[in-house]
Amino acid sequence: MGQLKVKQIRSGIGRHKNQRDTLRSLGLKRIGDVVVKEDRPEIRGMLATVPHLVAVEEVEGNDDQAASTTAGAGRNDS
Repeated sequence: MGQLKVKQIRSGIGRHKNQRDTLRSLGLKRIGDVVVKEDRPEIRGMLATVPHLVAVEEVEGNDDQAASTTAGAGRNDS
């Protein structure tokens, strides 16, 4: 499953409470904050609530594979 890179581009000040709460639930606290979330229906629904406050970019790649290949990179087997 893909991932979404979400960046807050506008302030939540003066917006409805549900929009401010949605920004916080996404992990966005201030303009310029960036978070990477799994591409799931729940996240897509949150983004549909605040499309005017965030920029969304689809990110391909699986972090699980990258973590597993670099986990033993510094290990010495001898």
